[in-house]
Amino acid sequence: MKWQRGRRSSNIEDERSNGSSGGGMRLSGGKISIAGIVLVVAFGLITKQDPMQILSQVLGQIGGNGGSVATQSNTSSTTPSQVDHSRDEFISTVLGDTEDAWTEIFKQQGKTYQPPKLVLFSGSVSSGCGYASAAVGPFYCPADQKLYLDTSFFAEMKSRFKVGTDFAQAYVIAHEVGHHVQHLTGIDRQVTQAERQGAAREGANGLSVRQELQADCYAGVWGHQAESRYNWLEPGEIEDALKAADAIGDDNLQRQGQGRVVPDSFTHGTAEQRVRWFKVGFDSGDMARCDTFSAKQL
Repeated sequence: MKWQRGRRSSNIEDERSNGSSGGGMRLSGGKISIAGIVLVVAFGLITKQDPMQILSQVLGQIGGNGGSVATQSNTSSTTPSQVDHSRDEFISTVLGDTEDAWTEIFKQQGKTYQPPKLVLFSGSVSSGCGYASAAVGPFYCPADQKLYLDTSFFAEMKSRFKVGTDFAQAYVIAHEVGHHVQHLTGIDRQVTQAERQGAAREGANGLSVRQELQADCYAGVWGHQAESRYNWLEPGEIEDALKAADAIGDDNLQRQGQGRVVPDSFTHGTAEQRVRWFKVGFDSGDMARCDTFSAKQL
């Protein structure tokens, strides 16, 4: 992915020097796998549920390496500081391009896009949705309209699921930005209201699944817009992003964590659904095609 062609965002807050190994949501062993991370992305904090309970149900047991994930490097001559700088530039560029894409989309609708801040943290962070450890992985907090990203997450993607191309990583950021778009358009509040009126939150056709699949579709919309402007994708990168979406489907994660699939407890959608809705957004570039809440067939 030729991401250097994009514009850097200034909406980055670096809280890594403020990270703490104590307090908050603690896990024995420290870090957990990406399987646990993605199941609590946005969902636990937005719905005010305990992410630790969700993780325990899905994975069966919490595992970790007890420390930070080492930064990956393609060449032995690249120093950790150089890798970190390049990664930060990449994150800033992806965020900047989501700002450009959604600003234009909102403008076409006669609206104004208000970009979120992206907070980089290591170990733990205090957000408008409460105190969070690295275990919750990337998440969006509607209370302060900020995205939160632990800096070891992308290395975890590479080591656990062998998906680590730039576009696969950009998909993760764009998915969280998708939740911000949902907040700006009132989708998250409509979901909360529907749940209060008795609509099911979990399950194969639940509100949470529809909300997450829409965020996947919005990530695809951004991908379409970015590729149209910069032609920056390289061979295999779309497939790697789809592989990432496939790997974090509820069915695959449950099969991995507990040996069986329980559709009634789905929160993010199946691997097939996540891939399909990302492709709907990417192929069309049309936000209107992402209405998962009206779709009869997810």
